[in-house]
Amino acid sequence: MTLDSYYLLGRSGLRVSRLALGTMTFGNAGIRGIGGSWGTDENNARAIFHHYIDKGGNFIDTANSYGAGLSESLIGQYIEDAGLRDHVVLTTKYSNNLQPGNPNSGGNGRKNMMQAVDASLKRLKTDYIDLYMLHTWDGMTPVEEVVRTFDDLIRAGKIRYYGLSDVPAWYAARAMTWAEAHALAQPINLQLPYSLVERNIEQEFVPLGQTLGMGITAWSPLAMGLLSGKYRSGGQGRLNNDDANGLGLFTERNMRIVAALADVSDTMGKSMAQVALNWVATQPGIAAAIIGASKITQLDDNLSALDFTIPPELRALLDDASAVQPAYPYSLFSPEYQAGILNTGVSVGDKPTGYCRTKFVPKIENYAFGKADETS
Repeated sequence: MTLDSYYLLGRSGLRVSRLALGTMTFGNAGIRGIGGSWGTDENNARAIFHHYIDKGGNFIDTANSYGAGLSESLIGQYIEDAGLRDHVVLTTKYSNNLQPGNPNSGGNGRKNMMQAVDASLKRLKTDYIDLYMLHTWDGMTPVEEVVRTFDDLIRAGKIRYYGLSDVPAWYAARAMTWAEAHALAQPINLQLPYSLVERNIEQEFVPLGQTLGMGITAWSPLAMGLLSGKYRSGGQGRLNNDDANGLGLFTERNMRIVAALADVSDTMGKSMAQVALNWVATQPGIAAAIIGASKITQLDDNLSALDFTIPPELRALLDDASAVQPAYPYSLFSPEYQAGILNTGVSVGDKPTGYCRTKFVPKIENYAFGKADETS
């Protein structure tokens, strides 16, 4: 698996890299936030962008709220200057309010989506967006309104595909089934937090995405930097900053995960970040992991996460250390429980491991030759 081995995103024909370049920090050098200053200046951001493209990456992730539009403006300029518009898969998002005091400049509604997409198109210097995302569920806009507006934008040629970020599983399922029932364009992507530290999406979202055809792009695959290698054996990083207070990440469970990750990293001779990213990118149902970088060396380390395979026995160590106890009703679906009340001792075939049944997707480089290289 390499950066220039492209995969279909969800149930679509859109081909993307397994590592997407996240650009939330572009242009935000010196901005004070949780954990201290963060971000990268414009020249460094340009270098990072082109290095990712030169390595074969094509999946760019931004949002209208990143730097209050600055990230979009920089990405648009980089793409235009290099003549890369048809080459990249450009993702941006709407929902967050950029006009304090104006209630309709935030949320998921039709009015906000319509004005937000036009503003993003202007900043990105393009007449279409490849993948347009609802950024955050507002808890009030009817899903039917959201789906219908996305469909209108596709028919108008302003976007090619759409997806949903940080929404409830039932909401995503309703969006898909309502779109199907009314012959409207269907969402192809879910953007959700996923890492060795945060595995809760496995119970609902992973099988949802696999069943209904929505590829998952994982944000924060290094858990806000906890899994980057900075915090092994009490190391220091921005999460140690007084105003960060660890972001609640320095728990006993998470420190066990960091220790297990460090052991696997040492055994394999790979960085902790590489192992953590590889684990995410190769999990069932995961289409891509979104990586961020503030310097070229950090980006190169992350991109090398696709160059190896974690041996089964070491993967099992990571799985065991990070395992999440299933909540109800999934606690009822264990093989032991079901064998006792449903099968009553009779063998009825193999039970899939956990709740993440792998769906095989043909590798793009072999698809044109009619030979599907089955790669999970």
